[in-house]
Amino acid sequence: MSSGELERLAAATLLPSFPGAEAPDWARRFVADGGGGVVLFAYNVPSRGELAQLCAELRAERDDVLLGIDEEGGDVTRLEWQEGSSYPGNGALGAIGDSALTEQTAEAIGCDLADAGVNWNFAPVADVNVPANPVIGERAFGSDPSLVAEHVGAFVRGLQRTGVAACAKHFPGHGATDQDSHLELPVVSGDVEQGLPPFRAAIAAGVQTIMSAHVTVPAYGTAPATLNRELMQGLLREELGFGGLAVADALEMKGVSATVGEEEGGVLALAAGCDALIVGHDLGEHDVARIQAAIVAAVRSGRLDEGRLREAAGRVARAGAWAAPRATGADRTVGAGAARRALQVEGDVAFDAPPRVAELRPRANIAAGEHLHSLLEATVVRERDDVPDADVYVVRDAHRHPWMQAAADRPGAVVVELGVPLWRPAAARGYLATHGGSRVSLDAVAELLLAPVPR
Repeated sequence: MSSGELERLAAATLLPSFPGAEAPDWARRFVADGGGGVVLFAYNVPSRGELAQLCAELRAERDDVLLGIDEEGGDVTRLEWQEGSSYPGNGALGAIGDSALTEQTAEAIGCDLADAGVNWNFAPVADVNVPANPVIGERAFGSDPSLVAEHVGAFVRGLQRTGVAACAKHFPGHGATDQDSHLELPVVSGDVEQGLPPFRAAIAAGVQTIMSAHVTVPAYGTAPATLNRELMQGLLREELGFGGLAVADALEMKGVSATVGEEEGGVLALAAGCDALIVGHDLGEHDVARIQAAIVAAVRSGRLDEGRLREAAGRVARAGAWAAPRATGADRTVGAGAARRALQVEGDVAFDAPPRVAELRPRANIAAGEHLHSLLEATVVRERDDVPDADVYVVRDAHRHPWMQAAADRPGAVVVELGVPLWRPAAARGYLATHGGSRVSLDAVAELLLAPVPR
């Protein structure tokens, strides 16, 4: 194989990122020369119009380029990172329990992405959540594998109806962990089989792509799933029968970068059965070049099979050829009604006048980022800050944060839970659970708090 051909095959497996709404020269050359695609983040979306212009610019270099984004709805949105999502997230949809609504919501999200020229959505989250999980939570449809499976299948069908490729994540399941793979290497507790039904449902629904998790599964050894051939080839390909594109979660996440490093991680992920590698938010042109060089060197030395690299590049090409986004006329107002249906109300939550609101905000989930929106212009309070007197206290996953419990449970107050609703206040007069912090979820809470009090 010529040096140029090998370099092109290696580039075809890479998915870099860059800041801003204008593609730098190196990124345009990367796409034009057959690079796998581009991962888009909030820093590429000053507005939807500018994102659409950027996608058109990249597609002008090569029409079948994959342009991927995290648009889960709920807490994780890139299109609406400033104002908050117009759609409630998976936790809210799972709590409602209407899979037809989930399919309708996913189709609406797909139409929004199609309008912007995005053809690949890193959604749905297919993880089955456990209470201690610090990174999944209400991003999951729930903690019941069968319920999660039903909604994952529905989300895939709705999204892919718009020609936007879906991506079930994070295989074989990041839900049953109590660590964040952005920061360290988590270990999956329990039987891995408990987390597989949603991935089976995604495959049955025709999901185009599946994303690996940087987690270890003790029954399959100590290597993270992304680098573990028994999981990526044996379990995903041979046992579950997935023939589409397997994409490795971002290589700079500590679950890989702090163990084997980004370059070696890329080589090992391809060898394990991943087809595409996210070279994410914190990496750039130089990093793409060094990971590409590491892949080329691994093939030349015999550490990475040339046929495996060709197979990976071929799957990337097929996914790009499939993904042709198109608006379908879905109802894009579906989110507000869904957010209202998801609300869980206990006790007295009515006020005669606009309430004073304090939001007890934990450290931001890296996947979601720091939210700019809040409930009724709440005062944001961090751990160890002085907590003001308020009528409403907004918490997130209070079951994992004793400081929130102590601060929020006050006589006469109303507690609003944005995360998993496990903890209940003892002294507060009212309680609301939204199952996520989307803009429409907070709007639904505001409507309820400000509703006229019956006389």
